[in-house]
Amino acid sequence: MTVNEITGIIEAFAPLGYQESYDNVGLLVGAQQSKVNGVLLTIDTTPEVVNEALERDANLIISHHPLIFKGLKRLTGSNYVEKTVIKAIKHGISIYAAHTNLDNIWGGVSAAAAKRLGLKDISILSPTTNQLVKLSVFVPTVNAEEVRLAMFNAGAGQVGNYDWCSYNVEGTGTFRAGEGTSPHVGELGKIHLEPETKIEVIVPKPILGKVLKAMLSKHPYEEVAYDIFDVKKPNPRAGLGVLGVLPSSVDEMEFLYQLKKFFKTGCIRHSPLTGKKIKTVAICGGSGADFIGDAISAKADIYITADIKYHQFFDAEGKLLIADVGHFESEQFAIDIFYEVLTKKMPNFVVLKSNVKTNPINYL
Repeated sequence: MTVNEITGIIEAFAPLGYQESYDNVGLLVGAQQSKVNGVLLTIDTTPEVVNEALERDANLIISHHPLIFKGLKRLTGSNYVEKTVIKAIKHGISIYAAHTNLDNIWGGVSAAAAKRLGLKDISILSPTTNQLVKLSVFVPTVNAEEVRLAMFNAGAGQVGNYDWCSYNVEGTGTFRAGEGTSPHVGELGKIHLEPETKIEVIVPKPILGKVLKAMLSKHPYEEVAYDIFDVKKPNPRAGLGVLGVLPSSVDEMEFLYQLKKFFKTGCIRHSPLTGKKIKTVAICGGSGADFIGDAISAKADIYITADIKYHQFFDAEGKLLIADVGHFESEQFAIDIFYEVLTKKMPNFVVLKSNVKTNPINYL
């Protein structure tokens, strides 16, 4: 298989369009058409990870954190990023990253932690906005079902926990085929009336191109009439962080000790105890300080994230418990997501989890 074919599996699950504006995801080193012997999965790509890839005969590294985050102006080996890129290029190893696109999708990094913690009724903590469109297309009624199914299978029509959602109106379309056309129905130069169905579906912007391609591939007309409108409401199935509920309430300190063991972290930094039981849990993998307010608004009893600064702990104000479990620790399940997605599609291909400890933070 090629780099493009394998990374295409990741992008079908976590489209690049879901990345945040500051991010740098996708293929960072290598060529799309390079043949792949094996895949190595990691959170970070370092020279040691490249060495491991060489030893284990894996020439594609898929990481959660992008190796190249800011622009590279030179490659002199002056830091670990430059050293890693040089080594990878020298040995023909491709490097790919899925970062905030993997965070933002339904079933992403935060949800992976939530499910492993046993949370139920999982929802998005901070849904994305201005990311939905309504697609309306006019189809001959006899072809409506085929076109509708093509759009559904491409990801259109998801509304909350319902899928294959659409609105359909029957009507009559009119047109006159001009010189040089090859009309599916009707005759050149004559006005034609055709029974048509107007199909409306909701589509996330990151997959709009995929849905349009699917729709056009099944539509019989030479010239397809369709409209796209922005939908001014949050997307409940995409965004950062998740919210869920424990099967039963747990004492605060008991739950903190459970988290320490679960995330395999050296310590948990937390805000003052509230004296309340833990039932509703908010989680955001990575740097999630910006969503403390969302966790409070959602009436979470605890907010689990990383990279909380000193003054940000004050934002808890006794309304919830903030637990900083560590950046690497909070995102460690990204590797499992990659593995599950790839091995499901490529059960007989070599997909390996890195054994290199890339977490730069140690605890005394």
